[in-house]
Amino acid sequence: MQIATPYLMFLGDVPDRLAAKTAYGINDWRPEWCVGQVRTEGCAADLGIPDLTLAQAVEHGCKTMVIGVANAGGVLPEHWVAEIVSALEAGLDVASGLHVRLGSIPRIAEAAERNGRALHDVRHTTETFPTGKGTKRSGRRLLTVGTDCSVGKKYTALALEKGMRARGLDADFRATGQTGVFISGRGVAIDAVVADFISGAVEWVSPAADPGHWDLIEGQGSLFHPSFAGVSLGLLHGAQADAFVVCHEPTRTRMRGVEASLPSIREVIDLTIRCGRLTNPSIRAVGIAVNTESLSEPQARTLLQEAEAAHGLPATDPVRFGVEAILDRLATEFPA
Repeated sequence: MQIATPYLMFLGDVPDRLAAKTAYGINDWRPEWCVGQVRTEGCAADLGIPDLTLAQAVEHGCKTMVIGVANAGGVLPEHWVAEIVSALEAGLDVASGLHVRLGSIPRIAEAAERNGRALHDVRHTTETFPTGKGTKRSGRRLLTVGTDCSVGKKYTALALEKGMRARGLDADFRATGQTGVFISGRGVAIDAVVADFISGAVEWVSPAADPGHWDLIEGQGSLFHPSFAGVSLGLLHGAQADAFVVCHEPTRTRMRGVEASLPSIREVIDLTIRCGRLTNPSIRAVGIAVNTESLSEPQARTLLQEAEAAHGLPATDPVRFGVEAILDRLATEFPA
């Protein structure tokens, strides 16, 4: 799937930043690809890049309008269809990470064909996966897991990849969600894979490698989330993780989109080890990544110190304070 850059990011009328996490992820990690944004009335997200009309986007060289939205169920609201059709008519391709295929909507499919434009459904793959086998693979793997959805699992994995490469280590980010695929140009959206083949798809994403190579595998959902635990478990088994980092957002009391209470970091560590031992008996926690965006720096540092003391693991905000402490722990646990 070759998606033409640069991008025009479509945010629609999303109610908050998290609902536009695909757009934020691409803009944070591939800012050179993001020329402008399109927001409709009521949008509560802002990437901090220019608001452009479709005509202006084309004048600025945009090639593809990316639907930068992630919502429960991956649905495409009816009132966005007209904007997508207009983008196709303006000469832009359209790419989406939603579950709903763009071409399944007649007005969009007809506009794409009429204008000779491409539709990219990043969440869907033409690859055929086997069932997972759990057979030991060479190479090393780290999986990011979460106390909830949208707590920083992708950002943590990307930050670890960047930090490892800066140290001269052989490391690759492995995308398992639509935003990660947009960022890395490869991978598979695990939540769109038929359930029987989830672990096999992860084995495909992270194949056997050189003994010293690290795959930083993007986590999805949470083992405790009533909606998405099945995906998280299949991902854990397929990852065959040697190490994992727990990602957490400290201001939440309920899991996103449901009434379930947020699990503790300790509960996530214990359950991840218990379930992960099925495919890697030596799985272990190596760090805690906390999204402290809503806290002051003194509050953030105090919370991280408390987490380190409570769990005996390095704790950091990967975006705010870096990942050096976790990398130091990895070097100790897994010497070259």
